[in-house]
Amino acid sequence: MVQLVGSLRKELADSLSTCKVLVVGAGGIGCELLKNLVLTGFKNIEVIDLDTIDVSNLNRQFLFQKKHVGKSKAQVCKYQGISLSSPDYNVEFFRNFMLVMNALDNRAARNHVNRMCLAADIPLIESGTAGYLGQVTVIKKGMTECYECQPKPTQKTFPGCTIRNTPSEPIHCIVWAKYLFNKCWTTVELFGAVCEQCFLQLFGEEDADQEVSPDTADPEASWNPEDTAARATASEKDGDIKRVSTKEWARSTGYDPVKLFNKLFKDDIMYLLTMDKLWKKRKAPLPLDWQQLENSAYPQEESVGSGLKDQQVLGVWALCQLFQHSVETLRSQLQEKGEGAELVWDKDDPPAMDFVTAAANLRMHIFSMNMKSPFDVKSMAGNIIPAIATTNAVIAGLIVLEGLKILSGELESCRTIFLNKCPNLRKKLLVPCVLDPPSVNCYVCASKPEVTVKLNVHKTMVLSLQDRILKERFGMVAPDVQIEDGKGTILISSEEGETETNNSKFLADFGIRNGSRLQVDDFLQDYTLLVNVLHTEELERDVEFEVVGEAPDKAPPPQTNQEDVNSITNGNKDSAQPSTSSKGQQEINVFLSSSHGAANFVWSLKKEKKTKGTKQQLVTLKNGLFIAKAIWSKLNDLIIMYNNNLFH
Repeated sequence: MVQLVGSLRKELADSLSTCKVLVVGAGGIGCELLKNLVLTGFKNIEVIDLDTIDVSNLNRQFLFQKKHVGKSKAQVCKYQGISLSSPDYNVEFFRNFMLVMNALDNRAARNHVNRMCLAADIPLIESGTAGYLGQVTVIKKGMTECYECQPKPTQKTFPGCTIRNTPSEPIHCIVWAKYLFNKCWTTVELFGAVCEQCFLQLFGEEDADQEVSPDTADPEASWNPEDTAARATASEKDGDIKRVSTKEWARSTGYDPVKLFNKLFKDDIMYLLTMDKLWKKRKAPLPLDWQQLENSAYPQEESVGSGLKDQQVLGVWALCQLFQHSVETLRSQLQEKGEGAELVWDKDDPPAMDFVTAAANLRMHIFSMNMKSPFDVKSMAGNIIPAIATTNAVIAGLIVLEGLKILSGELESCRTIFLNKCPNLRKKLLVPCVLDPPSVNCYVCASKPEVTVKLNVHKTMVLSLQDRILKERFGMVAPDVQIEDGKGTILISSEEGETETNNSKFLADFGIRNGSRLQVDDFLQDYTLLVNVLHTEELERDVEFEVVGEAPDKAPPPQTNQEDVNSITNGNKDSAQPSTSSKGQQEINVFLSSSHGAANFVWSLKKEKKTKGTKQQLVTLKNGLFIAKAIWSKLNDLIIMYNNNLFH
C-alpha cells in the first residue's frame, strides 16, 4: 500500500526535505514559487535575485511591503544577490543542486542559466508570463530543446533618421524622449532592443548614434545625393538656427525650460521643414512656440478621457507645464548631486517619467499623432508587459508540479504547458505538449556548436565583435577568441589588458576575411562556439551584422518554408515574452504542430508551386484536415487523461 504524506508519496515527501533546489528570480513568479515550494515541503532552497523593490511590485509580489521600496530584494529576503555572471556562480555552483527553477524576466539571464545548467547537466524548469499568457517547460541536456534552440522574436529597432526626422508612431516619439532625457540628465539605461547607450545626451556622455537633433544626412532629406551631402557638411548656422550639440546648448542656458522647449519643439522642427523631400508625401510637422501657446486658448484645455489621472491624455498646454515642472525638478536634483553628476532614468521616478511623458506627447502633437496617457507612455517607455497575479500563481504551481515529476524520476512525463487567455477548441486553458528534442542546429546545445555571421570585415572592429556580437547577440560573459589561421592568433582575451590594443582595429587588420573561422571560448559558461565569418558589403543601413544558417533556416522542409524565413539581425535585446519552445503561441494549434502528414502535403504543394490546384484537390485536403484534427483531438484528450492518471 502506498504511504502518503499529505498528497505526496512518502518517498517523495522525504526526498523534498533533503534535495537542494535553486530558484533564480524573486519577482512576480518567484514570490509565488517560493511560497509553493515551502508549502510543498522543500526545505533546502537557495534563491538568487539581483533586483530592487519598486512600488509597482507590491500589488503582486507579496513577500515585500511598502517599507521595502528601494531596497534590494536579495537583502530583504536574505537571499544571495551576486551577479549571475560572477565567478562564484560557475558550473560547480550549479552542480550543487538537483533542480534549477527560473523565474526571470529577461533573456540575457535566461540564456546564462540555460548554459550553466547544460554544462552542469542539471534539469532546468523555465517559465514566463505575459498578461494572461504563461508557459512552463523542462530543459534537460541531451533530451529536450534548450532555451536557445529556437530563435526568439527580435524586438523591433528603429533607424536613427526615423527617430530624429520622420516619426510616424507614438513609440518613435517615446524613444526620442528617452534619448533626450539622457541628453539632459543621465549615463545609461537599457530600452528593450533599441540600444544600450540610449540616453547619454544632455547631461551625460555624448553618443553621436543617439542624437535627437535633426539628421541632415538622411537620404530622404533632399532631392538628390549631392544636396544631401551638402547639407551634412553645411555650416553650423542655418538661417537663425545655430546647429550645436543639444547637451552643450542646454548647459549654456542653465537648463532653462522655456528655451529648451523652443529649441526642441520650434527651432529643430523649423529646421526639419527645410528638408524639402521629407514632406513630399508626408504631412509636415507643425512647430510649437511657448509664447504663442501661453497667450492662446490652450490654458483652458482639459484632459481627455475618464478614469484615473494617469490614464487621462493631457492637453497641449498641460504638457507644456508638465515639461517645465519636470525640467526644473530634474535640474534641482542634478545641482544637489554636485559638479559632473548624472541622473539615471527610472520609470518609477516621477520627475523622469513626467519629462519623457511631456516631451514624447508634444512631439506626437507636432507630427499629428494621437497623444498617449502617462500610463501608456510609462508602459511603452519602460517596456512593461502587464503582470497579472493570477497568471503568476498558475505558472508557479505548474513549475512545482513539473519539479515533482523530475524528482520522482519521471522526466519522460514532463511537458511544456501553455496557459492561454481563451479556451481552445476543446475548452482547455492549459495545453500540455510533448517536449521537443534538441535542435541539431542549436549553437548552444549541439554537440559542436557552430554559427555563421555575415559582416563587413573592413568596417567591423574587434570591440564590436566582442560586445555587440559575442556578448549581446550570443550571450557570452567573458569570451576568448582565437583565429584559426594556423598560428593560433589571439584576437580577444578575457584577461584584463592582454588584448585591449586590438579593440580599435578592424577584423581585416588581422587577416580575417570571407571564410575565416574563429574559435570562441567562454570558460565561465563552459561554452565553446565556432564562428564562421561571411564577408559582405551589402548589409542594410544601421545593420552591423546578420546571423545566418541557424534554425529555422535549417529546419526540415515539412516544417519550414525557407523562402519565408529572414535572417536574425543585430539588435537583439531582452523582451518579456513567454519563454522557450517554437510552439509558444497565444493559441496552441496542436493539430498543425503534430499532424505531419497534412503538413507535408501542404508544404509539398508550396514547394512544387502547384498554385492551380483543382477544386476537388482543395475539397479533399479540407476534408482530410478536419478528419485528422478530430482524431488528434481525441488522442490528445486520452494522453492528458493518462498523464493525470485518470484511468489505468
